[in-house]
Amino acid sequence: METAEFVAILDQEGRLLAAAAEEAGTGAKVPTCPGWQVTDLLRHTGMVHRWAAEFVAEGHTSYHPDAGQPDLDGAELLDWFREGHGQLVDTLRSASPDVQCWHFLPAPSPLAFWARRQAHETAVHRMDAESARGGAPSGIAGDFAVDGIDELLLGFHARAKSKVRTEEPRILRVRATDTDGAVWTVRLSQEPPAVERSEAGEADCEVAGPVAQLYLSLWNRLPFPSVTGDASVAELWRDTSGVTWS
Repeated sequence: METAEFVAILDQEGRLLAAAAEEAGTGAKVPTCPGWQVTDLLRHTGMVHRWAAEFVAEGHTSYHPDAGQPDLDGAELLDWFREGHGQLVDTLRSASPDVQCWHFLPAPSPLAFWARRQAHETAVHRMDAESARGGAPSGIAGDFAVDGIDELLLGFHARAKSKVRTEEPRILRVRATDTDGAVWTVRLSQEPPAVERSEAGEADCEVAGPVAQLYLSLWNRLPFPSVTGDASVAELWRDTSGVTWS
């Protein structure tokens, strides 16, 4: 996917998130994020949007901490979220393709990284806001969901900080049932997961289903559509794969 596509998705997802949050009310509980209310969701995602925009706008070439979360609620918080989301979209759309700044996963360029990362960040949290609102969630395009699984498995969990580890080697297969070639083999061990985009070797456990559902399941927002083989491997993923802000 191209950078412009990610920015367009980021724009749409942020608008949907804000609309769902407004409809739910900032005091509503977020079922997909136990312990959170919509207030927490808006404060967190809005902080991340501003944090990301600053790297691109200011050209920071080393890590900079975020500016923290505001003590806002209700309509003021929604306005603050929408402002920061709009600033991020505008920053990414107007940035030079060769802008140099810090980023934390491999990417064709820093701009490509931030557009992709913030599109997925916002899409997952849009799902959170819609879970608080209730009703049918908005859809997720298949190619975007495939890319999101790639980012999570080949990016986030390739890092040393991944906590998905096993004493004995195990293999988890991830299979999209509605997308040709969307199969991942996740080799688990005492080291960070080793992932390849193929069907390689016999799997101890396979999780399968429509790619949009798998995307959200791997981010621990939905149950796995289907689990075959040793279900404890899927449970291990559930228990240890969470990506937290730190």
